[in-house]
Amino acid sequence: MPEIEQVAPGLLRLPLQWLDAINVYVLGDVLVDSGNRWAAGKLLRGLEGQSIVAHAVTHAHFDHQGATHAVCQHLGIPLFCGDGERAALESGDLSRVLPPSRPLLAGISRVLGGPAHPVERTLREGDEVGGFTVIETPGHTPGHLAFWREGDGALVLGDVLFHRNPVTMRLTLQEPFRMATVDPSRNRESARKLAALRPSVICFGHGPPLRDGELFARFVSSLRRD
Repeated sequence: MPEIEQVAPGLLRLPLQWLDAINVYVLGDVLVDSGNRWAAGKLLRGLEGQSIVAHAVTHAHFDHQGATHAVCQHLGIPLFCGDGERAALESGDLSRVLPPSRPLLAGISRVLGGPAHPVERTLREGDEVGGFTVIETPGHTPGHLAFWREGDGALVLGDVLFHRNPVTMRLTLQEPFRMATVDPSRNRESARKLAALRPSVICFGHGPPLRDGELFARFVSSLRRD
């Protein structure tokens, strides 16, 4: 069973792979992201004893939606996402949120991604989910979302940035892989939008939480402006 970490009150992290390579979160009573297709059993075991009423995804890449159908079906909960991810989630065709002409990545997505699942609610800027505010952060994918809580500066940002490279396992702040990012320039704009919030604890899809908001801000300010 994955070890659950309380990052902040009402914010739990479940690492699904070694060295925090893939993380999912519980915001209040809402599960955010689900790992890849083969993570379903591990994730459901990790959620035992938790009250989960809904499931949201930051974006529809295979390592964030792979167990989504299984979790929603097993727990009987609705699925939420950004508008730009809906077609991919409901069709199961994850190439819809990948850059064009990436056949290898599309093939990996078919193997490790989850099946289609209906979306009950499309989330938009300013919506509330599990005590967090939805922030639209397009770029890595068209409808990528982050979740922000102003009261304590907690931020769950999906793949706007990595804190660990999930391939090399190197612990470092970095932009997401360009080959999987539909618009790198727009993703950098989203990173600057999040840095302007001055978060105090930043939670990533890949890598451990970062509790150094100044380091986060300096890294974002160093990103190339197109």
